[in-house]
Amino acid sequence: MSLLPEPRYPTVTQIVSSARALAAGDPGLCALRQIGVSRAGRPLHLLSVGRARRAVLVVAGAHANEPTGGSTLLAVAGQVVREPRLRSGTAWHFLLCADPDGASLHVTPAPRSLFDYHLGFFRPAGPEQPEWSPAVLPPDRLPPETRALTGVIDELRPYLQVTLHGTDLGGSWVQLTKEIPGLAEPFAKSAAELHIPVETGASDAAGWPATGPGVHVMPAAGAGPAYPSLPADDARHSTWYHVHRYGGSTAVVEVPMWASDLVDDPAPHPAPAAAMRRLAGRLVRDARQVERVLSDASPRLEGVDGPLLRAARWALELVPGLAADWTSMPPAGHTMAYVGSVDAFARRLPLRAAAMLLRVLQETDDRAAPRLERLVATWSEAFADRFRARWVPLENQVEHQARTVVAAALHARDRAA
Repeated sequence: MSLLPEPRYPTVTQIVSSARALAAGDPGLCALRQIGVSRAGRPLHLLSVGRARRAVLVVAGAHANEPTGGSTLLAVAGQVVREPRLRSGTAWHFLLCADPDGASLHVTPAPRSLFDYHLGFFRPAGPEQPEWSPAVLPPDRLPPETRALTGVIDELRPYLQVTLHGTDLGGSWVQLTKEIPGLAEPFAKSAAELHIPVETGASDAAGWPATGPGVHVMPAAGAGPAYPSLPADDARHSTWYHVHRYGGSTAVVEVPMWASDLVDDPAPHPAPAAAMRRLAGRLVRDARQVERVLSDASPRLEGVDGPLLRAARWALELVPGLAADWTSMPPAGHTMAYVGSVDAFARRLPLRAAAMLLRVLQETDDRAAPRLERLVATWSEAFADRFRARWVPLENQVEHQARTVVAAALHARDRAA
């Protein structure tokens, strides 16, 4: 696996500082304001460029372990300031970080390998994720970050919300809550120019119709989820759909840190059902290894609680149902790319649980920490080797995601006009 050159991914503090400087440079055009606070009292900031009623909302930092979005958001904001054509009848609004508490816990701003990335890994449990909490919590228990995000949507009524996501290892893809005609061509062109594979069979979009390679449209209401066991599998309950009440739509733009051409192969898989059974079996076996460490350490962790431990347990709780989905249902895809994407998912879930549990054990100086660290190292290297991972330069990650954001906004504006 190639090493990561500088620059580093910016912290939330650095993103806010850059946004403040941008707003100060042209106060007649730009404004920065606080729209809420996190559970821990950290401020949530919104940068606005332009004052038109028609609006685009760009959201970064919904998942703490997906750091590219902060850099992309700043790049797009700067481009909107420089290019009046992008502000023609449209104001742009940028939620700088949807989950600053989570961002404070994911501590790998410059990972030099997949193992290094996982040593500081954090991704909250589903009920604590701002965009996904409505899928698993009643309205009166939603976290303040979610309420701040939906409040901004209610205020701005954007014709398009773009939420910036990413993957540790794989390819790029887009998820749309409504079709955006014309988006597939510039998305594919950008990915090709920047040597980023397109994840044509993304497991996150299993069974969804596609308007082009890697551009997936969420199924209409009534379509069953590909993985019924996942509590947050139905995106129609997420904040992505909150814009629909105002006639808008959401585009989710994913970009990889490390790329793999194994997720960009549209050829038919020779035996997808057998492959899914094999992957389900490995998922269960790997999860059991982590569960054994957790079971052994649990008496020594009595009284210990926190987002890392909750997230590790939550990830492990997903495994039995997900494995059952993969073995009891027909495969949602039949291509090499789809099976490759599921393979990555099956490696990723127990690895993340192990990485977060490792941090808990290290913080408590638990005797099981060295053994678990060796497991995280072994799995990280196996993941990278199996997928022939290659680092995507940060500037290419940002450029591709920014191009896709702008293309989505322009094509959706034409549709909404």
